Amino acid sequence: MSVATDHTGPWTVADVLALPEDRTTRYELLGESLVMSPAPGIRHQRASFRLHVILDAAARAAGAPVEVLEAINVTLPSGLVVPDLVVTDAGATAEDTVSVDADAVQLVVELVSPGNKTMDRKFKPLLYAEAAIPYFWRLEFDPAPRLIVSELHGGRYVETTTALAGATTRISAPFTVDIDPAGLTRQ
Repeated sequence: MSVATDHTGPWTVADVLALPEDRTTRYELLGESLVMSPAPGIRHQRASFRLHVILDAAARAAGAPVEVLEAINVTLPSGLVVPDLVVTDAGATAEDTVSVDADAVQLVVELVSPGNKTMDRKFKPLLYAEAAIPYFWRLEFDPAPRLIVSELHGGRYVETTTALAGATTRISAPFTVDIDPAGLTRQ
């Protein structure tokens, strides 16, 4: 029996952070419920790595005092999530902690896979908006890669740009990034 199934009562952020590291499962806390997701597939990881490299290079070119990280714990007012990519204030990652507070996060990126469509399209954006994270990007894979860029306005995300596969699109915030989503998934 796993540690997660041995737990009784509502989950807390401390409970989730105390779980043993597991490379096959992502654990998130939504409200008081533990949500487990399988490890992402090859296409997802390829795109995540490439987008990480693009974001990191753009941040460095802009001299932005940020760090780009993949799949880290982010503590929100209503739980704990593991976005696929996070752009956080550099000072927030100075110590080797197990999570970053949402108030230090400038951008979250979710890569939509078959097993997490509803969470990434509907539920998580609501939690990120509630936490006042300024930018939310969502990479859709099918039928062709496209990146939906949203900014927080009036407590909710408003789509500002959609980058389509086959065309380079310039995104201006939180720093300038030129991207063609088609290049994120090619082998």
